[in-house]
Amino acid sequence: MQGLHLTADIAGCRMNRGLMTDASTLRSTCLTLVELSGLTAVSDVFFEFPAASGKDSGGVTGTVLLAESHLAIHTWPELVAVTLDVYVCNYSMDNSHKASGLIDALIDLFKPDKVVRKALERGELAAAALAA
Repeated sequence: MQGLHLTADIAGCRMNRGLMTDASTLRSTCLTLVELSGLTAVSDVFFEFPAASGKDSGGVTGTVLLAESHLAIHTWPELVAVTLDVYVCNYSMDNSHKASGLIDALIDLFKPDKVVRKALERGELAAAALAA
């Protein structure tokens, strides 16, 4: 299946630190950003980890199942860092710009000092099968 898989590791997050520990608010924010990006949320699960020994609070892991594929977010409040993963299929239409807009919005939400982004074009096997 042709698609675009985007990841971002962000650190030194200066804004919205409360989202890193509040699963309910992070869920609501992610669902809003998914909708604003033009993608379609089908389901979601967000889990708030308990505080580790000597820490004020734990992080949050969340996934949003998209009609187009998925969003995953993992927060690390003790490191002031977040990892992001957005994958979209481009089966019936090219959703790449929507995926880029979503990951950009999520990065901007936290205003990180450092960002490491990667992009992976998916679907080589599907393209080879169609060509055969």
